[in-house]
Amino acid sequence: MEQIPPGYCMLYTFFKARPSWFTLAKADKSRAIAEYLVKIDDFKNRLTIRAYSTIGLRRDTDFLLWLTSRELPPIQVLTEGLRTTAMAPHLDNTYTYLAVTRESQYVKAHSDDEAVVTMQPGQSKYLFVYPFVKTREWYLLPIEARRRMMAEHIRTGHRFPAIRINTAYSFGMDDQDFVVAFEGDDPKEFVTLLMQLRETEASRYTVRDTPQHTCARRPLEDILQALG
Repeated sequence: MEQIPPGYCMLYTFFKARPSWFTLAKADKSRAIAEYLVKIDDFKNRLTIRAYSTIGLRRDTDFLLWLTSRELPPIQVLTEGLRTTAMAPHLDNTYTYLAVTRESQYVKAHSDDEAVVTMQPGQSKYLFVYPFVKTREWYLLPIEARRRMMAEHIRTGHRFPAIRINTAYSFGMDDQDFVVAFEGDDPKEFVTLLMQLRETEASRYTVRDTPQHTCARRPLEDILQALG
């Protein structure tokens, strides 16, 4: 399975079709979708692009593009390119979360059997994405105290081996501390995991972990055709 090493840039960028999209003629929609897909294809050798549908799962988004690159410029150039397409005037970019991957100061402190969490984006049916902010008090705690609480947090997560976590860091880059993205095939299992994580000691230091996005993996062409 693919593994994203430290030092990679990530952008989770969400879009929603504007009312103007629904009034376009079918032929105009087909041409706009084709142009959009060509622009995406032009960048497939420069960065990793994953598409997810949120149609019917959130009222303020229709799809997600998860972009991953060794450097930030390809992500920005692709985004600029998409804005030149015929589809761009009919899409609102409702949310964006920018982050980078790096080694965890908490995971390194534990042995392998205590759960090493790595960035391993796979082929799960669902991706659950949200920004995450901790209190300033958390960062003022001794590192030993934080590692102890995170050990409990990590052990809780590893009771659910079918759910994979991808955590990226946003300090100084965006409005959140982290972008958290869980992957799994069963939303009900994910709900149970989150309920148990709420009961860990580390959760008392959470400021914000919303909005939360449930995203279904689908080919981008299918998603665009499903916009209506």
